[in-house]
Amino acid sequence: MSVARAVKLLPSQTIFLLCDLQVKFRPVIHEFDQVLATSNKMLKVAKTLEIPVVISEQNSAKLGHTVPELNVGQLGSLHLKTVDKTLFSLVTPEVENVLRSRSVKSAILMGIESHICILQSALDLVERGYDVHVLADGVSSCNKEEIPFAFARMRQAGVQVTTSESAAY
Repeated sequence: MSVARAVKLLPSQTIFLLCDLQVKFRPVIHEFDQVLATSNKMLKVAKTLEIPVVISEQNSAKLGHTVPELNVGQLGSLHLKTVDKTLFSLVTPEVENVLRSRSVKSAILMGIESHICILQSALDLVERGYDVHVLADGVSSCNKEEIPFAFARMRQAGVQVTTSESAAY
């Protein structure tokens, strides 16, 4: 079992990774609109603190695109890219290139689903040496019962499970 350590977030070394907030998932995700609200709040934080953002879409040809209510337009050049993925983890070769091309030390994850894509992304990022923060109020799953088990597994791997408010400050 990994021992978690407190890690301070520095905007200049942080990236926001927003996972799979797609139209098709809205009706099946527990409290989807709350996750969307938290994500929009964090996009405002990204703009204010000049933190870059990468968004993923799971197989957009079949599952559609990111919900239009996600206010990505406000980011301008801080929105580095939207990556279409067919893996569960959003740590694709494209995203790895983005991480390597910047001085990223910490990644903040939000989106869906906590026990699949968020968990696998967090584990992949930890394995690559990043400090990973998952927003407890910014992730969810189809089955709300999955969420605490995903958080427990992430904590065991050394992920910081926090809140949007705590991460913003």
